[in-house]
Amino acid sequence: MHNLIVVSSKTQQEQLKNVDKNVQVITAENYLKNEIEFTGQVRVFNLCNDYSYCKKGYYVSLLAEARKHKPLPSVSTLSDLQNRDTVKILSDEINDNLNRSLRDIKGDDFEISIYFGRNIAIKYDSLARQIFNIYQTPLMRVFCEKKDEEWHIKSVRTIAFREVPDTHFDFLKLAMDDFFGSNKSISKPKAKHARYDLAILCNEKEELPPSDAGAIKSFIKAAHDLRIHADVISPKDIGLLNRFDALFIRETTNVFDHTYKFAKHAELEGLVVIDDSQSILKCCNKVYLHDMLSKKGLSTPQTFIIYKNTDLTQFTTYPLIIKKPDSAFSAGVKKLDSLEDLQKQAAEYFKKSDLLVLQEYLQTDFDWRIGVIDDEPLYVCRYHMAQNHWQIIKREGEQTKEGHVDTLSVSEAPKKAIQLALKACKEIGHSLYGVDIKEKNGQFYVIEVNDNPSIEKGWEDKVLGQQLYQNIMSTFLRRLESR
Repeated sequence: MHNLIVVSSKTQQEQLKNVDKNVQVITAENYLKNEIEFTGQVRVFNLCNDYSYCKKGYYVSLLAEARKHKPLPSVSTLSDLQNRDTVKILSDEINDNLNRSLRDIKGDDFEISIYFGRNIAIKYDSLARQIFNIYQTPLMRVFCEKKDEEWHIKSVRTIAFREVPDTHFDFLKLAMDDFFGSNKSISKPKAKHARYDLAILCNEKEELPPSDAGAIKSFIKAAHDLRIHADVISPKDIGLLNRFDALFIRETTNVFDHTYKFAKHAELEGLVVIDDSQSILKCCNKVYLHDMLSKKGLSTPQTFIIYKNTDLTQFTTYPLIIKKPDSAFSAGVKKLDSLEDLQKQAAEYFKKSDLLVLQEYLQTDFDWRIGVIDDEPLYVCRYHMAQNHWQIIKREGEQTKEGHVDTLSVSEAPKKAIQLALKACKEIGHSLYGVDIKEKNGQFYVIEVNDNPSIEKGWEDKVLGQQLYQNIMSTFLRRLESR
């Protein structure tokens, strides 16, 4: 990634001559005349004095997009900053952090200056980073107001480089150094021998993460062995993605949370991403999965898509399984023993979704889990049901209990199960998947395809050991080298 800072004048260019060595500073005139040719990916940090329509700053961002460079701010961001509805969405999205950060402010108005995702006051740093992650703008000022004892974003605007107060200039340079890597704070610098940088997204607050701490360490070691430097990043670090070559999401994914935004943002930056946004989109919705699997003629339990006006009395054979379309880790999945159960649970789930999945109940002692990456089987497990329960995870209030796990070599697993899993994955993509399959009377049925499947130390890796992590990191390496 070639980092390019564009300023309005040679005087400003001179002011930034000692900025991070990974950055080149040029004037808007040089950039607009296309006097300098760049190879590879180019990131343009537009610090011009005027972003108004048809002014130089506007044209820098516009032509950057035309040249397939990545401008900050983009033309669409400049437009969003003029849109009150967009600013209201921002205010709603950061409401908790905003009110927590400004709770001690006595007045009803407050300004926050944000320089490359940082604020000069440490106590506002978290809020500044969150806003920067939404509006990828190097220099901006956020105007806040208090109404009815609650803080809201009133407006957001870009700051011209010349508007940065002299007293803030030293901090601006520190923020730039931090952003571009000279003072990189998320981890130790890349090892000298490393060829690529990998970000591993984890969330320490997650109750049931797809990988535990031991597995994450094994991923990092496997990456290191392939000369890939791996850093663990958190949900707050979306603004750091342009420092990396690849993103590995090891957090339970959802289309409507930050995991999907991370995948999309990383793809726009040109990173290799597992799991990619399309896999998240497809796997996270059971309505899509049912439609896809049925159209391809793949074996599944008898399944129905029900609507709010569906006549539920037509279902007479119980038990049945009802699922929220976006459920994960056995949550949002209920067993129904009667029409009364169905009517009650459907009414509850219809509050959040206009469509629900209803499926015949297949009683088995365990579910097959086939791990797949790049259209090849990776590992095979038998997830046994939790004791005295019909699912592999039993929830009792805030407590969870899980059934035993058997891990087999791929060669030991039933060939029909492997073949069915590979066919199901082929319709999703070529990423990392975990296919859940039930076996009943010698027949195999796809229950669902999971993106971002569980890989934990001592379980899924019990047969392959460190080689499992090596295989996944090798996939990253192949994709990075084939770009």
